[in-house]
Amino acid sequence: MPANGQWSRVSTRTARPEDLPAVLALVRQHRAEAHAEGVLTGQTPGAAAAVGFRRLLSDPGHCVVLAVLPGANAPGADSAGEAVVGLAVLGLDPLSTVLGVPQVTVDNLVVHREHRRRGAGTALLAAAAAYAGELGALHVVASVGGHEAERQRFFARMGFAPLTTRRIVPRETLSRALATWQRSGLPVPRRLPRRRPLPSRALPVAVER
Repeated sequence: MPANGQWSRVSTRTARPEDLPAVLALVRQHRAEAHAEGVLTGQTPGAAAAVGFRRLLSDPGHCVVLAVLPGANAPGADSAGEAVVGLAVLGLDPLSTVLGVPQVTVDNLVVHREHRRRGAGTALLAAAAAYAGELGALHVVASVGGHEAERQRFFARMGFAPLTTRRIVPRETLSRALATWQRSGLPVPRRLPRRRPLPSRALPVAVER
């Protein structure tokens, strides 16, 4: 990374309630680029959005981190002359904690399209690594859409390996699918059927040599 220029000026900080408009602008950009349905409109955020954002900021299980630049030279600059150019929502995977191997999750990592390849994404991942260190987590897991080639390449360069596939469905679509399943005469299984134990003679026997 160069010792001077815009790359060296990127820093990160925890989001504040007044950052909501800048955060929503980045989320809108991310959803539009990901061709996600129900992209947020450009309307001024209402009271519900503000309440939800405050709830997220006060949630001890999450940390909203912003990548910022000094000066009013980028979209999202506030009255103090600071420009918000990136966002990441960090969290602690609850199941990993139960299993004794805590993992930090990185959701909605997005960098403003005019400020990419200038260190903002790397700064956000550095914040994620520091957050993981504070929580004693040994792994960092990032959510990336399968069709987001640029983001896939970025995370691969940072050492992230493929882990799993996440699927999403509207609640109404799921309800219709479940109703169709029930009408077909096949009840939705409530639990897996019990397996009969194999007879002892079918068990493999280890032979020492």
